[in-house]
Order: sequence, then C-alpha cells, then structure tokens
Amino acid sequence: MSRENISLKELLDNKAEKYDRPVFITTDPIQIPKKFTKKEDIEIAGFLTSVIAWGRRDMIIRSASRLMSMMGNQPYEFIINAQEKDLESFLSFKYRTFSSSDCITYLRALKNIYKFHGGLEDVFTRGYRKEGTIFSAIQYFRSLFFEIIHEHRCEKHLSDVTKGSAAKRINMFLRWMVRKDKNGVDFGIWKDISASSLMMPLDVHSGRQSRRLGILTRKQNDWKAVVELTSNLREYDPEDPIKYDFALFGMGVFNDID
Repeated sequence: MSRENISLKELLDNKAEKYDRPVFITTDPIQIPKKFTKKEDIEIAGFLTSVIAWGRRDMIIRSASRLMSMMGNQPYEFIINAQEKDLESFLSFKYRTFSSSDCITYLRALKNIYKFHGGLEDVFTRGYRKEGTIFSAIQYFRSLFFEIIHEHRCEKHLSDVTKGSAAKRINMFLRWMVRKDKNGVDFGIWKDISASSLMMPLDVHSGRQSRRLGILTRKQNDWKAVVELTSNLREYDPEDPIKYDFALFGMGVFNDID
C-alpha cells in the first residue's frame, strides 16, 4: 500500500471510529429497530424503516415510529396474524410517495416471506449462497417479495439491482443485519452472510466524499459505482469494508473533512 493510501486509510479509520457510536443513533433511522429485542421484530422494523429511508431523517424516524405503533409495536406478531380487515387501518399511512396501498402490499409480502419462505434472513441467505454475492441476495429476495399479487408501482420502493440501481436502502438494511459492530450500532444477527461481502450503501453524501477522496471515479450513483467504491474500501479493510460507511456519511453530513 502506498504512503498516500496509508494516509487515506488512517483518515477513514479515524472517521469510522468517530461516527460508529451509539450516540449517533438518536439521529439515525436505526433507532427504530433498536427498540426491539426479538430477532424477527428487529428484522421487520429494520426492513420497513429502510424502505422509507429517504428525505429528512427526523421525518423518516417519525413515520417509521408511527408504522410500528400501528402494528402494536409487535411487528412480527402483527405480520403473521394480520387478516385483511386488520390492514384497513393502514389506509391512513403515507410517507412521501410510499402510499397506503404500497404499505399494505409490503405488509402482505412480508407475511408471505415469513409464512412460506422462512423469513427475511432465510431468503436473503439463500439468495446470497447462489453466487456468494450481495447482488444475488438482493435479486433473489426481490423476486420472492413481489411474487404476491401487487400493483407494478409498488416495485419502485424496492431497488432492482439487475437494472443498475445502487440499492442504497437495502444495502443499509443488510449492513444493520449482518455487520457485527463492536460499538453496538449494527446488529450482526444474521450469521451466514459474510460482512466482507457487504456492499456500500451509496448515497449523495458518501458519493460526494468518495469522489473528493479519489476512491470513486464513476459519476453516477449506480450499482457500478457501488462495486467500484466497495472494492476500493476492501483494500483498507477486507473483512469489514462497510465500516467506512460511517466515515463517508459522517464526513458528508457534518462537513467533517479535517
């Protein structure tokens, strides 16, 4: 590794350590699944929160909290046992372009995943084992998630990596579930997907900082950019490359570039 790369690694390591702290959970959507202790509750809360995780973080947290409350703060029990009449209350739920009908479809899809496919972890793990990649995990999950009858418009809220999407929100969800965090931020409750295989949850902030630092050259925030950036980050930490999500996001959001 060149002297320049060593210096950049030191910078990223320092920033990752700075922002990978529970204190930042108070302003991060991960606080929603942090309210739960049951594995399935954490998974469902994390997934639904990630689905609506765009826009202002306070609004994301407020809407995700409301969604959990509407499920009696027992998301797994609600999902498994909900009848069609129980879903009618969600006709009042909306977050930006995620409509009430989208919400109800996603609740139905989750019920199908847990009742007939073993749950979120099993589905993602089976997809991961197909090719040993997060790409195959997301592709497989998406195909099963939308096997139920649904309106096509609902699909836009779950990124399609086969069409080149950066899949920021689903990669963030996978970081939460897979990465074992010594500081207690990410959950690390999924054991059969390797943290070394995780892909960067690329967004405007992390993309801007990555280009400024010279570790991303592609101009679009798409899957090819995710692959390029994650590959470069693996040079700094092959076992836990996505810890640098904390560094790049923190540097971008808080303009912490020194």
